Amino acid sequence: MDKKVISFAFMFVVLALLQALLMNHIVLFNSAVCFIFIYFLIKLPVGISTNLLLTLGFLLGLSVDALSDTQGLGALCCTILTALKRPVFYAYMQHDDHTRNIEPGVATMGWLNYAKYMLTMSAIYSLLATVVEYISYTGFLDIIIRAAASTIFTFLIIFAVDSMFGKNH
Repeated sequence: MDKKVISFAFMFVVLALLQALLMNHIVLFNSAVCFIFIYFLIKLPVGISTNLLLTLGFLLGLSVDALSDTQGLGALCCTILTALKRPVFYAYMQHDDHTRNIEPGVATMGWLNYAKYMLTMSAIYSLLATVVEYISYTGFLDIIIRAAASTIFTFLIIFAVDSMFGKNH
């Protein structure tokens, strides 16, 4: 089996468990939740097939849902996030043969483009998750505050993890 496949499978399991066992229990200022598990989706190579990308996103979200008892929230948001992965990536990178099969990272995208890509992906997931979870319980301003706080928290943690363990420096 390819080393990359094993590496991504390991990342899938570790991040899903980390989310369910640790990150779901850390809420900063009663608003910000870190969605560390989306790092898996952020790091997936851009060139993998759409069907595989959507399946992996759905399975990751479903795994986190099963471990966290969130009743489909993760599966929905991860599937939408994976559907938006390529458009977000190509918003910051030129669409050509060179960028078609790369794994997003500092080495392949440059620091600024990678940071913008990670921030956008974090914002999309945080906004989706917050809207779906709180739309019937709270007001619009509270949803925006929770989504923004979760976006910043998620981005900072993912950026720190990527800086420590990412191979694309």
